[in-house]
Amino acid sequence: MKEVVTAFAALLAAAIPAVAEDSSPLAYECLRAASAINIDGRLDDPAWKNAPWTSDFVDIEGDRKPKPKFRTRVKMLWDDQYLYIAAELEEPEVKATLTRRDSVIFKDNDFEVFIKPLPATKSYYEFEINALNTGWDLYLPKPYNEGGQADNSWDIKGLKTAIAVQGTLNRSGDMDGGWSVEIAYPLDAFASRQAVPHPRPGTTWRINFSRVEWTAGQPKEDNWVWSPQGLIDMHVPGRWGYLRFSGNTSTLNK
Repeated sequence: MKEVVTAFAALLAAAIPAVAEDSSPLAYECLRAASAINIDGRLDDPAWKNAPWTSDFVDIEGDRKPKPKFRTRVKMLWDDQYLYIAAELEEPEVKATLTRRDSVIFKDNDFEVFIKPLPATKSYYEFEINALNTGWDLYLPKPYNEGGQADNSWDIKGLKTAIAVQGTLNRSGDMDGGWSVEIAYPLDAFASRQAVPHPRPGTTWRINFSRVEWTAGQPKEDNWVWSPQGLIDMHVPGRWGYLRFSGNTSTLNK
């Protein structure tokens, strides 16, 4: 595994030049959860109801490329223990093969979370998950194109994840609706690598999301993201969106 990650880092460093930060990344106001969230992948807990969706994902390069053929969107909440992330991925044929933790998950269709809780530093964190609920977590002390190497030994202690498939997993010939992801990301997850203060109302992190989609017969995968990078590289944190922690609560409808 270490050899695979190192080789991937070397490819990125060689192929992708350093770029200036984007001047207009997207922003998301993250409300506090109004009630407990059961992590089962179904996104039907009352607290989610009034959490806003992000805009639909676009191609990683932005408007210069065609609109993604399948819809992807995310919503988030937080409380004193977790950052909650919910994602909907439209997909007519839900499939996944990798079952071993810390596999190179983007070899399957996947959903990826990139978090930079200390925006003034070069460091950041990555988590990938497939439709079998198999995850891969990494710590990056600095981006690949600045000579960074992934720390694959980092694990998100206390992480909760679940997948719900709207259809049948790994069955060709029928039409699926897609799959949904639910994540409870502990706010203490970074402690083994950095001292990261718990967010308070007004705290801002950098964050982005990516979806890797493989199509049979195509030599390269599609990369769809929330806040466009402008180039085919998620490892440019200056182009990620802003996650703003709000003191407002996702008030429940009566």
